[in-house]
Amino acid sequence: MIGILGGTFDPIHHAHLRTALEVAEHFGIDDMRLIPGKQPPHRPQPLATPAQRLAMLQTALATEPRLHADDRELRRAGHSYSFDTLHTLRAEVGKECPLLFTLGFDAFLNFERWHRWDEILALAHLVVVRRPRYSLPPNGWYEPFLSTNPDDLRATPAGRIYFLSVTALDISATHLRMLLKQGKNPRYLLPDSVLDYIQRHQLYCE
Repeated sequence: MIGILGGTFDPIHHAHLRTALEVAEHFGIDDMRLIPGKQPPHRPQPLATPAQRLAMLQTALATEPRLHADDRELRRAGHSYSFDTLHTLRAEVGKECPLLFTLGFDAFLNFERWHRWDEILALAHLVVVRRPRYSLPPNGWYEPFLSTNPDDLRATPAGRIYFLSVTALDISATHLRMLLKQGKNPRYLLPDSVLDYIQRHQLYCE
């Protein structure tokens, strides 16, 4: 079983890391991959370079053996589409290995706008991180795929949607970049090793 969490990670922070760790613990995943996107299709270009974002991710994950950095999107030209990433990963691991693709609630609400969205469930399960006090409209396209049993996702390679509540940390990369630009100290919002890297390379200060 392999877990996947994508993002720009510009920079990586504790909310990303807690989500990845809690997904890994909930499903018993030993290989939880954090995949930085090179060129997100619906977001501005990241401020840090791909190499810098990968370096920050690697230093953040250095002490947690279940979490791994995967640079496949950084090595690929063009936009970072989740379908393409999952397609290449599925080809590598074979047909039987469960893939658990983690995404936020807001992203899930717009899932039907994603590139080849209707083919993604043939490649992986979806683990949707719940938001407090938010609910989905009834009779949605997703209802036939819903599961509340983690064993369903362990037993099959793809095709289920599972909603998971994780520790809610109100941290965003946008806010961190603003603090750094203002010369304020963002310590305790991201790993010390990542902050040290940012300060050493003078990132986000302009």
